[in-house]
Amino acid sequence: MNIGAFIQSILYLISSSLLYPAMIVLLVSFMGLVVALGAFLAEWAERARLKAPAPDDWPGILRGRRRLNHFMGEALGELEEVLSRKTEDGANAAALWQEVEYLWRSTSRRHKKKLDFLRVLVRMGPSTGLIATLIPMSTGLAALSQGDMTRLSADLVVAFTATIVGLAVGVTAFVLYSVRSRWLEGDLETLELVMNSRAEARLGPQE
Repeated sequence: MNIGAFIQSILYLISSSLLYPAMIVLLVSFMGLVVALGAFLAEWAERARLKAPAPDDWPGILRGRRRLNHFMGEALGELEEVLSRKTEDGANAAALWQEVEYLWRSTSRRHKKKLDFLRVLVRMGPSTGLIATLIPMSTGLAALSQGDMTRLSADLVVAFTATIVGLAVGVTAFVLYSVRSRWLEGDLETLELVMNSRAEARLGPQE
């Protein structure tokens, strides 16, 4: 019994069986990219609707006397609920500062988690595209050795199509991830500044 030929046949069966799962994952990745692109456009429209505060408005915003139209306005609403306890029941300022810090961290973690899907698509698209490219190429070369040009042409079409779709998913997801990461970084910086300023104005300096 030829051990080398046996191992090669096992590996060939394994690789051949991965073709359709890779193509399914690639198709699902593309559909997920379409959904992510729609969410990106919706967020872009929402950000375009929100007007940036004028420079003269910032002192009042930082002290809580003016409202901030911010993409993370929900977190500012939760902050006001935390700070209102100072006047309602005389809660300890140190404990409230801890709640403010937890609110900041949980908000940051929750919004960063939304980018995980795009980060996965950046790697998933090209990887599955490569798998769905190499498998038909191997069968196509085997068909070429037997003079089956029809099988070779069909396999090459599948291989190049998978490459194009995989690269399209990876490149587009990377662009969306880069833009949304820049948006998120700016949002978190603004949110941290406003939260700390309002908390310090109501609770006093952090101990």
